[in-house]
Amino acid sequence: MTSQRRWPAYALAALFLAYAAGKAAFALQHRLGFPGGPPAPAEYFMDPAFAQWMAAASGVLGACVTLATLGRWVPRRLMPAVLAVMFLAVGGGAGIMIVDGFVGIGIGWRWYHGVVGVVVIALFVETVRCYVVRSWPRDPLTRDHHRQPGRLRARRGAS
Repeated sequence: MTSQRRWPAYALAALFLAYAAGKAAFALQHRLGFPGGPPAPAEYFMDPAFAQWMAAASGVLGACVTLATLGRWVPRRLMPAVLAVMFLAVGGGAGIMIVDGFVGIGIGWRWYHGVVGVVVIALFVETVRCYVVRSWPRDPLTRDHHRQPGRLRARRGAS
């Protein structure tokens, strides 16, 4: 049943936590970049360790928001806005990996990084889709997610 699909959110949360772990590992070494990624520039406008710790925190926050799509503790009016902002960040990072991995814009991501970017975007879209299906108001007569209660009775009367 599609309304009970939770694995995309769990998989995406695991990827966010892996991202956070990679950033934390580089923060401990006072290095920019990501394990397995292209080399980072030597100069940066802020302390590399601080920048990496902030990136690690954003990975943990992303995992928490992703897992929040599984429950009801975040207001339904707030979650779409949070997910939209999160999609801009996730889609931007994954999009750069995809374009540079498959086309090459000079950053240094390889084709397998592009594949990871596609997987991340697909998991994010599926997580959002599953959240929308789970949180959509249900028709009490048919328990159907996508019909308004009065529409079913109108169809039965019309046929």
